[in-house]
Amino acid sequence: MPRLILNFKLSFCIFIFTFLLLGASGASAQTDPRSAEGSGEASNQRIAELQQQIEALEKEAEQYRGNIASEQAKAKSLQGEISVLNNQIKKIQTQIAITSKSINKTSIEIEGIEGNIFDKQRNIDYKKGAIGRVILELYQKDNENLLLILLKNVNISNFFIKIQYASSLNASLLNLVDELKGEKQDLEEEKASLEGKKGELENLNQRQRQQNSSLSQTKTGKNHLLTQTKGQEAAYQKMLTEVEQKKTLFFTELKELETRIIQGGLYILRVQAVNLPPKGTNLFIWPQDDYRVTQGYGCTSYARCGRSRGPYGGAPHNGIDMASGYGSPVKTMGEGEIIANGKNDGFGNWVAVKHPPYNLVSVYGHMSAFEFLQVGTLVKAGQVIGYEGSTGNSTGSHLHLSLYKEFFTYIREKNGQLYFNYFEGSINPLDYL
Repeated sequence: MPRLILNFKLSFCIFIFTFLLLGASGASAQTDPRSAEGSGEASNQRIAELQQQIEALEKEAEQYRGNIASEQAKAKSLQGEISVLNNQIKKIQTQIAITSKSINKTSIEIEGIEGNIFDKQRNIDYKKGAIGRVILELYQKDNENLLLILLKNVNISNFFIKIQYASSLNASLLNLVDELKGEKQDLEEEKASLEGKKGELENLNQRQRQQNSSLSQTKTGKNHLLTQTKGQEAAYQKMLTEVEQKKTLFFTELKELETRIIQGGLYILRVQAVNLPPKGTNLFIWPQDDYRVTQGYGCTSYARCGRSRGPYGGAPHNGIDMASGYGSPVKTMGEGEIIANGKNDGFGNWVAVKHPPYNLVSVYGHMSAFEFLQVGTLVKAGQVIGYEGSTGNSTGSHLHLSLYKEFFTYIREKNGQLYFNYFEGSINPLDYL
């Protein structure tokens, strides 16, 4: 009989628990359904509008990319370079607008998830409150005698129905609370993911604004140069010729210096690749987005191989030149280790990365700036290591990319700067891109 009383009390409390639980759920659902539904619809509509605007802006950015490519092909004049810069500025400004709208879209999505998390937590709190009231009811019923309990039931069959119903419902109610907790945890993880995405977008937005500022400064410089030459292309072309003559002299001296370094074994660092895979093996990724190749590897029409007055002293071009716009991020071709970096009169800001398992070395030159990554730092494929520029011996913003099967560094005594080999040891990066 005591056990029967206990079962009845438990069943009766669970019955109360069920009633309170369902009542609490109903109350939470009836708080303000129209306002909640209206808010959700407004958020979804705003997200859809932002998505349409993003897609329209992406089409516009694609148009500017096409304009840049076509203008670059004929940019043999100062005015032509300014036209390219104008399109680059329009492109980056469009990308800034895309990123800003993506940030707004993500913020709205985060707000929606925060609302869902709040609703889930409120539902859990209602369930916990119902459980607390059941415990209180159990305590209050603990002193009731059997006669009073039986009097509260119309007949004995109702008593046993309540027991059976309460027993079957008990497990499902506890599972419901666990499910709500699981759903809340999933929402919190989704929120954390979106917040991470928003942070990345905000960092991208900041880099894009810096790039836009750099492009505007470059355009101002070009306009100033146009004013200095009074719009006379002949004067500008003369300046370019003088720069190329200095470039020829520089590479002629560099070639003689490298010969002495090799003969004397005066290396600071030397890396040799082993067991190279066949050409055409896809080992690396492109180091820039929205790039255009402005000069290939080897004996290009610009290099004028075999001619002492060629820009590289008659030597082939030892890499590929590519451009995405002044200040554009430069990323590693593959995972590896930074083995050297520096700044010199030839290649400006440069970084060298050694890639396992073949020990090929990629070099990135003429950057406007590089990330503060020390020698020995391990990097991942696609990690930003610097930004496109025109430092060193360069006549326009671009990235010089070289790939070496044999790489070495040395000090140029003339200026005490750290250099890497140009004329020997390079291979065509396109063979493994």
